[in-house]
Amino acid sequence: MTSDEPTADRELRAEIRIAASPEAVWRALADVRLWPRRSPELQAMLPLKPGGLRAGQWYLGVNRRKAVIWPTRNVVVEVAPGRCLSWDTRTSGVRWTFELERVSDGTRLVHRRPVPARLTPLGRLFARFALGGEVAHADELETGMERTLAAIKRAVET
Repeated sequence: MTSDEPTADRELRAEIRIAASPEAVWRALADVRLWPRRSPELQAMLPLKPGGLRAGQWYLGVNRRKAVIWPTRNVVVEVAPGRCLSWDTRTSGVRWTFELERVSDGTRLVHRRPVPARLTPLGRLFARFALGGEVAHADELETGMERTLAAIKRAVET
């Protein structure tokens, strides 16, 4: 593979402008119950103990792609209202981040999926054999991130 070809462990990124304040976008983003409606793969995000959305909170994610359903173990790492929300998916070794920035016409919302260390062996094998391949699944996730941002924009602007 040449360095020009995409890899599964690359940082995935999507961005959108929303005609609303960061506070309004944050309200839509911080409602964990709505996440499955906005994400193509996520079916449920269930807190593993009471306490709401906060750093250190653990969630069980339930994901689905076609006939394949799988759980993920997630821990929230940053909650900065109106600015940033991120969590680590320990099962795969990735971090999911939403960054909000006030701009002249509202809010710039960036959704990123960096890989802080490396993809886990389990995550790689699962993507390879159950999700159509590591790079293909990463490409699909990036497209899904764009759909998630578009859903957030529709919800906030209507």
